[in-house]
Amino acid sequence: MVHLTRRGFVASAAALAGGAAQTGSAWAQGAYPSRPITLICPWGAGGGTDACARIVAQGLEKELGQPVNVVNRTGGSGVVGHAAIAAAPPDGYTLGILTVEISMMHWQGLTDLTPRSYTPLALVNEDPPGIQVKADAPYKNVKELADAIKASPPGKMKASGTGQGGIWHLALVGWLRSLGLQPNHVTWVPSNGAAPGMQDLAAGGVDIVPCSVPEARAMIEAGKARSLAIMAEKRNPQFPNVPTIGEELGTVYATGAWRGIAGPRNLPPEIVAKLGDALKKVYDGQAYRDFMNSRGFGMKWADAAGFAKFMDEGNAKMGEDMKAAGLAKAA
Repeated sequence: MVHLTRRGFVASAAALAGGAAQTGSAWAQGAYPSRPITLICPWGAGGGTDACARIVAQGLEKELGQPVNVVNRTGGSGVVGHAAIAAAPPDGYTLGILTVEISMMHWQGLTDLTPRSYTPLALVNEDPPGIQVKADAPYKNVKELADAIKASPPGKMKASGTGQGGIWHLALVGWLRSLGLQPNHVTWVPSNGAAPGMQDLAAGGVDIVPCSVPEARAMIEAGKARSLAIMAEKRNPQFPNVPTIGEELGTVYATGAWRGIAGPRNLPPEIVAKLGDALKKVYDGQAYRDFMNSRGFGMKWADAAGFAKFMDEGNAKMGEDMKAAGLAKAA
């Protein structure tokens, strides 16, 4: 614990006041940003979200003329990093990359944070789940799979790809509900991610893995699995031969994992505008496009207002599916 003397406290308060005054004068001179920016990533180094954060940071450095340092704040199933973003001073010098879990964690009772705890800046990615089956499965398309699921006794068929209540589990729940089935009609087998889920699929331990097609790509290219459809409104240009559920079933069901850039609540409008413009240039740039294409990640853009609407809608959908599946512990 840090203890401040009265003199130290006064000095610190004066320094903070001076910093605030400098920020105001900097804005008057149009000098933001005048020092390095921190971009918090709630997930570990080397993962997809970390890589996405770093390519965005590189682009922002170019556009803003200041270093943008990615800091990984992991723990608590994403709670620690998301909390650090929300708790930062609203001065534009600490931002973060939000992920779909911010629309899930509060329903699970893990945190009070919701999408409304932030100032949205831009949505930069969405990866819809594909519906993967074993290569020698009898289903030629997702309609045949849907018919087989409907005809099977509840609980007989199995699926995997993440932990209980994870994004791919909820994608399956939402799809089953759209088919008029109970959320548990297909038994969910928890796993530590898509990779072990796909291995279980190839071994015949489960019937379905609803994960992103990039995550399933290795098994698909090895001839051990097939992707029947994606839960999206449009096909992924990286996987043009995989149709959407709407094309096959005539009903649209779309969901997915996503990533977006945000700051703490109450960021000044001038900062929001400047960062929004910079992020659009990053998103439209060749470096970002090449990175996303090389990873097979889906590109999806929304500005600050659009990102806020996107998160609100996703948050409501997640709540409905988690309640239906008996996974919601809090409002």
